[in-house]
Amino acid sequence: MQPPTERFRLDGPTRALDPRVHAVRRDIADIALAGLLFAPHYAQPLPRACAAASAMLRTAPAEDAEAVSQLLRGERFDVLDIAGGWAWGYCVHDDYVGYVPTDSLSEPAPADHIVTAPSALLFSRPDIKSPVRAVWPVGARFAGIASDAFVETEQGFIHQRHAAPLTTIAADPVTVAESLLGLPYLWGGRGGDGIDCSGLVQQALARTGHAAPRDTDQQRSAIGEEIAEDAPLRRGDLIFFPGHVGLMVDGTRLIHANAHWMAVTVEPLADVVTRLLPNHDRPILARRRITS
Repeated sequence: MQPPTERFRLDGPTRALDPRVHAVRRDIADIALAGLLFAPHYAQPLPRACAAASAMLRTAPAEDAEAVSQLLRGERFDVLDIAGGWAWGYCVHDDYVGYVPTDSLSEPAPADHIVTAPSALLFSRPDIKSPVRAVWPVGARFAGIASDAFVETEQGFIHQRHAAPLTTIAADPVTVAESLLGLPYLWGGRGGDGIDCSGLVQQALARTGHAAPRDTDQQRSAIGEEIAEDAPLRRGDLIFFPGHVGLMVDGTRLIHANAHWMAVTVEPLADVVTRLLPNHDRPILARRRITS
């Protein structure tokens, strides 16, 4: 099904918008932008959700196009255009715009549980010795009924140690991040096959009830309050570097998904700064703290 398109008249000058979070192309734009900018056509969003374990969000409708984010099972994706096996639209949780394969999407379904482990095995029966039907990534959302040691879903059984009700709020984002230690670094990743620095922060904060944008520059502008340079750091503080972000484990150590170790790791903040100094006069751009 193709999303419907409509025409509107522009009232006032076209505004400069961020194409990462404002769905606009030369030929079409989200109807929510009508009146803000000119487009030949405006499309009504067609609500869909990720039906695959995960789907990479790409800058163009091609498998070799750059991945900029990742849609996880059960997450909403609003479609504005479909062509050649690709859907163009945006992730509802953070408005991030891109292309995903159409066969990774289906109609939205209710969800009341979320995968909390790095990955969760979907067993054919409530028995860890039964065949595994699928593997779902951290952050995958699904409808399930908890009984004994398992959560029953329409497609199989997930152990309760690997999932939690969506209403469960984690107390500490660092603990969430620590549960993903060793997960491979993947540019654009938010779970499953791997995760990147801002994806780790976004996932950790989401589990504590704090919605966060997708990219580091967006997170720096939107999350927390600035910490004075001479103030001691503490657990949960966000440290922003050029194109990078991490969470303080304590006053001296940082947890981050990084391309140096190609994994989620914990290391002294001083070591990260030392690595950046040869290429950056100002390795730390900001230190921010979530206060509520």
